[in-house]
This record gives sequence, C-alpha cells and structure tokens, in this order.
Amino acid sequence: MKKKSTSQSAFFNLRILIAAVFWLAGVAVALLGVGAFSSAFAQAKGTKLAQQTNRSPATQASAVGAPEVVQMVGPVRLDQDLRSLPYVAPKPEFEERRLMRYPHDGTGQTNAPSGYGISGLPKVQALLLESLWRPAPTMPGPLLTFEGLGNTCGCQPSDSEGDVGPNHYIEAINESIKIFDKSGNTLSGPTSYNSFFSGLTGTPCANANDGDPYVIYDTAADRWLISDFAFPSFPGSSFWQCIGVSQTSDPVSGGWFLYALQVDPAHPTYLGDYPKFALWNSGGSPAQNAYFLTMNLFSSFTTFNGVRAYALDRASMLAGGPTNAIGFTLSAADVGDSYSFIAASFRTGNPPPAGRNEMVLAIDSPATGGVTLTQVHARFFHVDFANPVNSVFGVGANHAPNAEITVNGFVDAFTNTTYDLVPQQGTTTKLDTLGDKIMTPVVYQNRGGTESLWADQTVMENYPNGPTAVRWYQFDVTGGNFPATALQQQSWDNTSDGLWRWMPSIGVDQNGNTAIGYSTSSTTIFPAIRYAGRLAGDPPGNLAQGEAVMFPGVGFHNGVRWGDYTRTEIDSADGLSFWHINQYAQSGTWHTRIGKFRFGPAAQSAFSRKVHGGAGAFDIPLPLGLGNVGVECRSGGATNDYQMIINFATTVTVESASVTSGTGMVSSFSGSGTSQITVNLTGVTNVQRITVTLHNVNDGTTTGDVPVSMGVLIGDVNGNAVVNASDVSLTKSQVGQTVSGSNFREDVNVNGTISATDVALVKSEVGTALPP
Repeated sequence: MKKKSTSQSAFFNLRILIAAVFWLAGVAVALLGVGAFSSAFAQAKGTKLAQQTNRSPATQASAVGAPEVVQMVGPVRLDQDLRSLPYVAPKPEFEERRLMRYPHDGTGQTNAPSGYGISGLPKVQALLLESLWRPAPTMPGPLLTFEGLGNTCGCQPSDSEGDVGPNHYIEAINESIKIFDKSGNTLSGPTSYNSFFSGLTGTPCANANDGDPYVIYDTAADRWLISDFAFPSFPGSSFWQCIGVSQTSDPVSGGWFLYALQVDPAHPTYLGDYPKFALWNSGGSPAQNAYFLTMNLFSSFTTFNGVRAYALDRASMLAGGPTNAIGFTLSAADVGDSYSFIAASFRTGNPPPAGRNEMVLAIDSPATGGVTLTQVHARFFHVDFANPVNSVFGVGANHAPNAEITVNGFVDAFTNTTYDLVPQQGTTTKLDTLGDKIMTPVVYQNRGGTESLWADQTVMENYPNGPTAVRWYQFDVTGGNFPATALQQQSWDNTSDGLWRWMPSIGVDQNGNTAIGYSTSSTTIFPAIRYAGRLAGDPPGNLAQGEAVMFPGVGFHNGVRWGDYTRTEIDSADGLSFWHINQYAQSGTWHTRIGKFRFGPAAQSAFSRKVHGGAGAFDIPLPLGLGNVGVECRSGGATNDYQMIINFATTVTVESASVTSGTGMVSSFSGSGTSQITVNLTGVTNVQRITVTLHNVNDGTTTGDVPVSMGVLIGDVNGNAVVNASDVSLTKSQVGQTVSGSNFREDVNVNGTISATDVALVKSEVGTALPP
C-alpha cells in the first residue's frame, strides 16, 4: 500500500465528500452520454450493471480448503480511445502504511551502519582492493533510456511497473498509466485508473482506485492486461481488483474489456494487498490457461489474515465473455511465516508441456530479524474451469507446499524494528528494502526440454550492518517436478563492493541469457538504477558479465518508501532485448525511468528464400522474437534444402552458424562482414519447428548469438500451421496462373508453375499440423 504525503483525508471533510459525490455522478453521466462504456453481454430491458454487481458474486466452497468460484463483474466494454477519455481525478489522499507479515515498525538507523562512511587513506585502500579483485564488467550498456511518470500524487512509493510489446511500452504507477512507443514518445496518458475503470459502476473500481498496479503483454494473444486494486477505505468492507484486457493489440485506441473481482467474498473485510499477476497457458485437458493472481490479506494495518490465490479464465476474458475466477484462501496459520506468493510466467523458449500446472514460489518473513533461512516454498496450482471442484492449490486442505527447495542460507533484509535500512548520499534518511519476499516476475523457461524457474529477492549480508544484496536462483523443474535444491544461485554484491543492491527483477532471453535490474545506493552515491547479467554458457552461480549503469543517481529521496517493486521483461519483437523500469530521486522526490539493453546484436528481419524456376526468387517472412513463427510450406526437394536470409541494421561479423533445435544441418553460410547473412540448410525434415543460431555475432559494439526460427509444414499454403481442405482449395484456384508475389506459396514444388502436381502434393499432406 502506498503512503501519502498528507495526513488528512478528504473523506473526513463532509463538505468535500458531498461535493465529490455530486461531481463523480456528473462524470458518470457524461461518460455514459458519450457512449464510452457499454455492457459486453446482453442484458434484459431495464437491467443495470449495478444490479448485476449486487448479485452474490461467489459460490462458496463446500468443504474446508475447497476452491471457491467467484463471478467477476463485467465485462464492460471501453470502446473509446484512451486519449479522449474524460478525466476522473484519483482517489483523495490519506495516510497508509506498508503492510507486513509481521509488523516491524519503528525508526531505522539514523547513522550509517558500522563500516560505512570511512574516509581518507582507509577508504582509498578499500577502493583499491575492490578494483584489484573485481573483474572488469562486460555487461553491455543501455541502448535507450527515457523518462517515465513522475510523482504527481504527492505519495510514495512509485509502484513502478510496466511491460513491453511489439510496438508499445505501458507504464503503470500508483495512480495512473501512460503508453509510449518504443522510442519513448508518449502515445497516451497519463490516464488515471479512475478514468480507465470508471465504467465499472457499482464497484470501487469506478472511483476509488488505489494503485498497486500490474501490466502484462500477453505475447501469445497479442493483447494487454492492466490491473490495480480499489477500495473506499481501509479498514473497510469493500475490496476489489480492477482488471482491463485489451480488445486488440492496440492499447490506445483498440478498446478494452473491463472486469472487477472481489478480493474474498467470504471475508469482505479482507484487503488484497500487493497483488501480483502471472500468465500461464500450457493447454492440456483441462486446459491450464489462466491469468493467475496472488495477494496478501489484511483486515487492519497490523492484522495479517493470510494469502488469496486466484485463477482467472483467460480464454473467456480475451473473448470478452462473462468470467469466473477460481480462488483459494490460505489462512495465516496455513502459510506460516510466509506471504507474497508469486506465480510463474512463460515468456521465452518453448511452451510448457501440455497440461503442465502453474508453479508458485514464496519465502518466509519471520517475526524477528536476523533469522537464517534455507527454504523456498513451492506449490502447484491446477485449475479446472469446467469442473472447479477439481482445482487444487498446494497439498491438502491447508494448501501446504508441494515441495521445500533447499537453498543457501540467507537473511531477510529487515531488523526487529525496521525495513528502512538502505543509506543514501546526502541524508540520514534510510530507504525501505522490501527484503522479505520473492520479487516479480518468476520466469519459466523451457529450453530444449529443460524446464527452469528463475527467481530473485533481496537479502541482508553481515546482519544487521549490511549491505543488502540480490539473491537469484535457477530451479530445474523438468518433468513438472520441483527439485530438492537450486540448480544455481548467488547473492550478487559485485564482489563485496560495499553498495546496497535491492528491489530486483529478473529476466531471461530466448538464448537463456539472464539479467537482473535493481536499485543501488550507499552513503557515497545517490540511489541509482543498475543491472547485471550472465550468458547461458557462463560458469554457473555467477553474474559473470558484471554490472552496468542504466541511470545514475541524481539526488536523495526524502521519504523512506522506495519502489515497492521493479520490472524486467523481454521484448517480444526480438526475444533478446531486456526492458527495465525502476525509480530514481531528484529534488527529494521520486521519478521513474525506463531502459532497454541486450547482450548482443538483434536481427532486423529474416526470410526463407526459394527460387521458383524461371519465375524467380520469392521470400517467406520469418517473424523474429516471441510471436508465431513463419511457416515454410514449400518442398525442400530431394535433399530437403532451404535457405535463410537474415538482415541486420549494420555490418556484422559471424563466427559460425548451426541448427540449435529441430532436425537439419547448416551446409554453409556467407555474408560475414556485411549486413546480410545467408544460411544454407540441408536435411530439413517436414512438420517441425527448426531454429538456426548465428554464433558470436558482433556489430562493433556488442557480441552475442542470434537465433531465427522457422516452421516447416509442406502444403500449408495459407500459413495457418495446419494442412487441410482450405489449402487444397486455394492451390486448385491458382492452377495455371503465373507464379507471382501473391500466389507463389501455391507453387509448392517450386518449379515455377502451379499445376495438378502441386495440388496432389498438398493433398498428400492433409492432416499434418505444425507442432507447438
């Protein structure tokens, strides 16, 4: 929860409250008058959304620990361009405190911890030793940074959050969202949540949004999700999660489906704090296809009531249909010392095997500081929207962990009295570590059948003096089994250089390279934004590429609350670029910064090229990044030969090329020293996805591997990843036509003419489909 800069609330001023009610009523009339919002499903004449909201939203569980089915309010269609939405002011300000598993209230250290603030010769000696033993970093610098939203609410922390898509970056902070293009130009916003969700009348989402946002770019669907929580007051009795799913790939003008979800209908006084989403779609039967939502439950500032875990019907939400959520409530006794559960998201690599259950991680946050912990709690979430009673979270009625993963000992970053531990240059004010939880996202990746979860957190070294460090993990979950121990792990402190590192967020690109963005500070530097990383082939247990600065510190922060979270995600356009959002301070208050970096060059475009006899050469585009692969539908001839053309923005050198997944081999490649690389393949079998990787590509600035994938499905002339009667009909319609740029796919045998031979070849492949 965010802390406001003012201690008085408009809710306590009757005149202001009455005026606000009339003003909000006027805004609602205006919004309905311009047709911005409409119900997305048929309603009986005279039915109002408010009446729908008042229906009992939950089917209560019939037994202790059984799943609950909660009917979500909506969908309400937002069919208006966000740039023309009427402005609805954010919720009036009031004081809030950080909500913790156990209260650790009080004032943090007012002086620098022991061992800090040294000066003169001892300080010089320390710096020389650090430089002597610390390897020179090879982490590439940022390709781009730009300014995000600033502190327009007079509150803290920023709740800095965001995600990247093919053409947009959406930033969300505690009271509003802003949409940028990928050069940092504003496309829309800032848009307050009260404006965005105002169509959800009858719920607090219409006028009492309070932040803790989350943004997801849904790569497979090419859609967006935006969410925050809403409530009139805390403590109180009306707590909701507000959720928008874009109707199209355009988040600015393409429209949205809006939903509202009550936090815990059986316990209406429970606030769902620190809500976190994840996207999981492994298919199977029943389909494991959901937006997963976890939140901490509180009924007062000092009363922790447990954890709520939800699965939201993703397929229905993407279709704009009425939607149920399946929820479990874990009591404070059920979770023990843990809270802040984080579910895993799939972004890069191969999809999870069919039917693989969602995985959720958490750590303990003990009642006292200085406790050495050695476990990460791991649970499975199995969802069944058709038969909700079959849904399962964890083990047994108390939803115990499915596994306890043993890790190297760590100490959470708090003391018995405070989380405010991180020193800053120029002030005695210490910053909040949030060092008692797994941070978002937890990354799932399946590379060549090896399934992994990647996660991170903030830990305390040299308790209670510090500094804090970034602890990261890789867990091997191949086969849908949690491991006994971590595959690799590290407490990253850059060889004990004395800086405090905290608020991490981890990302893994499609090559398996890992990077973590985080905040840094000390008594000698202002809070800054940095990142560190490792290549997939680096020795395990070390961010061997070192550290780079995304944005240097500008000033100190007057308040103690910092960020609450950051976010690192992979760009779907290339599968290689990391985007990170974080906060920094200037003139005593917070600002946000968004940046992009990657380990090596990225291709600009790629094609599969074949020569169709005298008709000439024709190319099938091969989309780069995390979307669908291009489908090569043409025959490879007697030896199954194909050719890939890969283009770069600048001249590159390439050390080698190889097939890194699928069946086939590189017979030759050429073009090193130019901006276009040609890779010749042979022995490429049909009905597969094949990936060719260019190794050690250097563009004069960075070096790295560049993968390009292609689907091979002979006869799939319409490119929809299945060969059926439609492909046969399409090929027949072009028989006798001149081969051209509009019909060359129907020349399946690539002899320069479209004939009955091509039709026969397509018919022979009917029933085949590209594997997932």
